[in-house]
Amino acid sequence: MEDKKLSIGEHLGELRGRLIKAVGAWFVATAITAIFTFPILRFLTQPAKGTELVYIDPTELITTYFKVAILGGFVLAMPVILYQVVMFIAPGLTPKERRYLYTTLPAVTIAFIVGAVFCWFLLLPPALKFLLSFGSDIAEPQIRISRYVNLVLLLPFWMGISFQTPFLMFILARIGAVKPRTFAKNRKLAVVGAFILAAIITPTFDPINQTLVAIPLIVLYEFGVWMSKLASRRRKAAITKASGATELEH
Repeated sequence: MEDKKLSIGEHLGELRGRLIKAVGAWFVATAITAIFTFPILRFLTQPAKGTELVYIDPTELITTYFKVAILGGFVLAMPVILYQVVMFIAPGLTPKERRYLYTTLPAVTIAFIVGAVFCWFLLLPPALKFLLSFGSDIAEPQIRISRYVNLVLLLPFWMGISFQTPFLMFILARIGAVKPRTFAKNRKLAVVGAFILAAIITPTFDPINQTLVAIPLIVLYEFGVWMSKLASRRRKAAITKASGATELEH
């Protein structure tokens, strides 16, 4: 990749071009996803099998349909969108920063997918079972499909975001913003924070589901502590190497 200085107008022109490509890819992907939206909706409703999903507004179902199509199109177009973002910011980075970006991006993507899959298969079924069976001898649940779809889309999303914790800790330690021993000292606060975050993410109030979310968050934090130590060692080695090269030049 050849570095060259661009004027503000050229930067804005490049930004506009990449935005057009990203939005265009999103539009095309949404059109493709719209063809398969009903099968996607059937897949999303599988965890609530046996429960009647209803809509009470005339436009509720079609609004939910387009919401799923648009979000599905965004997910489908994500590789193109990420490519456009990376290609726009990469020329302004140093070779070392580019290397970090290129090596971290696949790991971050995989971590997000793992978090979403974890939520779908391990967290969502017991959470829905609790919500739909609580007080069933008093009232029969009739869940609005719009509210249900919001739940099954947002929960995996936030769990995927939560699985980015180790990489954030790695980056903070690598640039020297936070020392590994600071992360290690704050383990107790991290445990409390994990349960608070679990209470926010989890749609139920029972401690079992909240613990089911909190435990992987705590494990991720411990993994992040280890990664921060690794990043700190690499940073020290790089600084030592640079100092040695400077002394040789003198």
